[in-house]
Amino acid sequence: MHWINRYIDQPLLDGAASSLRAWHSRTGLSPERLEPLWNIAVTGLLLFAAGHFLSGPALLLCYGGLVMLTLPSVWMLFTSGRDVGGYDVAAYKKLRTRAFMKREAEWAVRLAILFTAICLPFVSRSDDPTAAYFMIGASLWFVLTGPARSYLAAAEPPMPRDGDPSFKADLQFN
Repeated sequence: MHWINRYIDQPLLDGAASSLRAWHSRTGLSPERLEPLWNIAVTGLLLFAAGHFLSGPALLLCYGGLVMLTLPSVWMLFTSGRDVGGYDVAAYKKLRTRAFMKREAEWAVRLAILFTAICLPFVSRSDDPTAAYFMIGASLWFVLTGPARSYLAAAEPPMPRDGDPSFKADLQFN
């Protein structure tokens, strides 16, 4: 168990934390916005791919399913956009506490999602070409969003002033 935590879970948590830091330092936005925007980008890519591979009722069904998968992320972006304070120390403490609880309590869930994402494309086969495309799209969506969602939620959030250019200039000693 120690090997899995040390060589699989911890590097992925570190990678997610560095992604959150890079996101916050480049955009200045709250790290909570990265996961919904990633979900929307993946869904947009799948919408584009579905337009090239499907047609007729199967395309409409696929578009409907992908739009429904996007709605929670869009809702999250609209409701988090109303925060007047933005990403400050209070938001950082709330995210850090939530991430700590998820890191400690949900490590088995993260690994189960990760291993499911690895195995899902290999076990979801169908003889019907339309159903096969739909299952490939669903598998891709889960592979690209499931582990990202769980690891970004458990990663250490960046300090609030990481996106402030004047703070970066104060730390440079060269």
